[in-house]
Amino acid sequence: MTHRQILEALSGLLLAMFVAMISSTVVTNALPRIVTDLEGSQTGYTWVVVATLLAMTATTPVWGKLADLFSKKLLVQLALSIYLAGSLVAALAPNMEVLIGARVLQGLGVGGLMALVQIVIASMVSPRDLGKYSGYMGAVFAAATVTGPLIGGLVADSPLGWRGCFFIGLPFGIVAFILLQKTLHLPVIKREARIDYLGSALIIGGVSLLLVWVSLAGKQFDWVSATSALVLGGALLLLAAATYVEARVAAEPVVPLRLFRDRTITLATLASVFVGVSMFASTVYLSQYFQLARGMSPTEAGLMSIAMVGGLLVSSIVSGRMISNSGKWKIWLIVSMILVLAGCVLLGTIDERTNLVLVGVYMAVLGTGVGASMQNLVLPVQNVAAPADLGAASSVVAFFRSLGGTIGVSALGAVLSPQVTAKVTEGLTALGVAPTGGQSAGIPDLATLPAPIRAVFEHAFGASIAELFLVSAPFAALGLLCVVFIKEIPLRTAVHAVPETPAAVKVASS
Repeated sequence: MTHRQILEALSGLLLAMFVAMISSTVVTNALPRIVTDLEGSQTGYTWVVVATLLAMTATTPVWGKLADLFSKKLLVQLALSIYLAGSLVAALAPNMEVLIGARVLQGLGVGGLMALVQIVIASMVSPRDLGKYSGYMGAVFAAATVTGPLIGGLVADSPLGWRGCFFIGLPFGIVAFILLQKTLHLPVIKREARIDYLGSALIIGGVSLLLVWVSLAGKQFDWVSATSALVLGGALLLLAAATYVEARVAAEPVVPLRLFRDRTITLATLASVFVGVSMFASTVYLSQYFQLARGMSPTEAGLMSIAMVGGLLVSSIVSGRMISNSGKWKIWLIVSMILVLAGCVLLGTIDERTNLVLVGVYMAVLGTGVGASMQNLVLPVQNVAAPADLGAASSVVAFFRSLGGTIGVSALGAVLSPQVTAKVTEGLTALGVAPTGGQSAGIPDLATLPAPIRAVFEHAFGASIAELFLVSAPFAALGLLCVVFIKEIPLRTAVHAVPETPAAVKVASS
């Protein structure tokens, strides 16, 4: 494909990715209104978020493996269609049960789009040129992250109401589908399709139970309880069975364990887990910091994220182009992980009185590191993977990054809650106010509180959220260590320079 043909195909791919990314951020500010309108509970509120996350994370490796067996173009369009169907059902949902089911459908589609877009781009472009195109993906990720909450807030307050948050992705998705049909033309490697149904079911079941545990433990049931032991034990049992099936039984495993014999793939996957912790934690808890420690509205908090997203946007594009021009990628990964570590340490020093300009600078440092590492960690994996394993290898990195982020956010949330409770209790006691369980453990409406009590809550959230970044710092250090030990292999200049596996038998036009 020529550069122009690649850019034409990218238009549909990146629009599909934008639709997938914005689906999770656009609904954030509308959630309280959704739950109230549909007469839901706090449990329902949690599951509106968790349902999409479960479906997206658990099915990512399955989509990646399907991309090694079937038409990638057809799969992208299928994932987009599933997402659009889920969005339509969610927009028309009459109750919480239907909405949660629709969010599962959306998650299935988003998981496919997030995995397949990277795989398709790698099928069109050589690893040497992949960097600059990955930079465009980083830019789309940044744009969706910063505009999603703002668009969601505006739409929820418009005559469309909260249902408009689900309708808004439909026209973009339809346009993306048409663009993909017109511009995306890939060779299809015809192979004997032996789908690993058992392995897929075990992986989805095990990962789903694991995410249910980390998402709901400490909220719906105690971390140390019979329910916790049952859910975690079931997850570990299913994942152990999945490992056995993938290693010994499946002819075409969803996650080929032989991939991890390659040091590059193993270390890049581990680094992606640690980047996921920092990336997801920063987006989730910095929003809480601005609203609960600085008294900002959701829209104002969204605007404050521009500092981090700006760093992410610039670094993803610049690093990608520099890698394509020089062919050197390891130094960029090392520098990016140093910046992630520095950003976590710097944000660990903030409190409710820190100058906002300084907070913005710290966020820009973290965003710059995440932007240069997030997409570029996939690059060395795609460089060493055989074409027949390209989909599985790419999706494994995305899967573990998402899994690391999900577990990280839940674990950090478990750390945050008791820290806030302890600081609120201490502050109220110092004021001579007897704290109640609801006062010390709940999320307050700061605007309704007297100034002294409001100051107690702002300090509790400001100091506690800063501590979360200090907890994240060791994970960033481990990610840096993984990157240091990755061996730099020159980037291939051809799309399919690695020999095909014996299973590849024929090439046809899609």
